[in-house]
Amino acid sequence: MSSQDEQFPAAAAPEPAAASADEGMTWWYRWLCRIAGVIGGMSCACAGLWNCVTINPLNIAAGVWMMLNAFVLFLCEAPFCCQFIEFANAVSSRADRLRAWQKAAFYCGMAVFPVVLSLTLTTLFGNAIAFATGVLYGLSALGKKGDAISYARIHQQQKQMDEEKLTGTLEGQA
Repeated sequence: MSSQDEQFPAAAAPEPAAASADEGMTWWYRWLCRIAGVIGGMSCACAGLWNCVTINPLNIAAGVWMMLNAFVLFLCEAPFCCQFIEFANAVSSRADRLRAWQKAAFYCGMAVFPVVLSLTLTTLFGNAIAFATGVLYGLSALGKKGDAISYARIHQQQKQMDEEKLTGTLEGQA
């Protein structure tokens, strides 16, 4: 075992916890989230660079934060884009073990901060796709939609309980 494997044991051997995090997501939805993350990273990087070409310090700070967002999105969603960084696979495997709602909160929070820092069209449009990535992960955290039969059964049971309560109160009044 090399020293790098000792430092990052998660990257050395895949764990079953990573597979359990994706239980509720289909393969195409997982790829949709990853592609949205990569496109969001590209939009954050371009808009962040454009935002830094100014003399306003808040715009520069928002632009630097947006480029940091792009780096984190690339690192978590597409570690092959960061092959020159030694710890990219370890960070990606840890990000894959996060639950969908945790990724959603993290990505949405990362995307909102530069907009709060400097509200311009560049920051809004630059962070929109990164925020949408968080929304996609948030929707997957909600789970699958139920089928119509189970909803009809629940509605029928609720209707029957309501009728029983109504007849019980009418009998109590008589």
